Amino acid sequence: MYFFIVNPHCQSGRGKRIWGILERVLKRESVEYESYLTEHPGDARRYARKLTRCCKEPRVIVTVGGDGTMNEVLDGLLLGPMITLGYIPAGSGNDLARSLRIPGRQVRCLRRILFSPTVRFMDYGVLTIGSQGEHRRFMVSSGIGMDAEACLAVRERGSKSILGRLGLGRLSYAAAGLRLFKETRPVKGYVILDGVKKIEFNHIYFISAHIHPFEGGGFCLAPGADGSDGRLRVCVVSHERKRKLFHTLLWAFLKRKKKRGRGIRVYECREALFHLDRPAAVHADGEACGQWEEFQVECIAKQIRMIV
Repeated sequence: MYFFIVNPHCQSGRGKRIWGILERVLKRESVEYESYLTEHPGDARRYARKLTRCCKEPRVIVTVGGDGTMNEVLDGLLLGPMITLGYIPAGSGNDLARSLRIPGRQVRCLRRILFSPTVRFMDYGVLTIGSQGEHRRFMVSSGIGMDAEACLAVRERGSKSILGRLGLGRLSYAAAGLRLFKETRPVKGYVILDGVKKIEFNHIYFISAHIHPFEGGGFCLAPGADGSDGRLRVCVVSHERKRKLFHTLLWAFLKRKKKRGRGIRVYECREALFHLDRPAAVHADGEACGQWEEFQVECIAKQIRMIV
């Protein structure tokens, strides 16, 4: 049995049309399925929780949407051996699909899920914030600082963006990042890796923790991440000369892995604590998590059964 959680508003409203095409394929192939269309933030999380509560038979839950929709589904799941995830990318950034090399054509993705599924056990991350220790799962990355601000700017303007309506979401992230790059000022802070190694920085623009290599619509900040090795890649973007960081981020956007530059440092760990000297925006897979000075991340190894 297939259960589809669909965001009809993704990609500036094109999600509804995409789902219409997919639904015609399902009916033509006589596939037994149920669909749940989201209308408001949090709907995908509630549907995922409902579908996995007291689940005693195998279920394939397929997300049709962007990284944010997938994040909500992951955050709502009650994970267990009966649950298999599928993903049909229909968002603006599609960093999860890019990392897993999932086809960009939605019908092709659907046919792979239905007729030739390859299952892989994937990692996910847990973000912990606030004095009460609030938790939020993430599939791709979580970060604090300029990257979070760029993700939120794209999400707030997405439905009105010309690039979004043209399906050029990757350029929307780059444009937002360029605007913020001019405005952002660096801050002091530190990271603690696996509870023992503390590294201090004087000119931090953002810090991100990666399960997968890409974020922000295609910036390859953590090329060593593979999503199933039980490890995080922590990326610290810090440099006293901002103009040099521009070139470094340009190389990351162009996916030139060998010329990383001095402005980006990547560390490998299972868990990490991030601290900045002033509050900054925090995101999980591009979803807003408030303004914080400090948060923790942890990698949970191979607990997601997923069709790739």
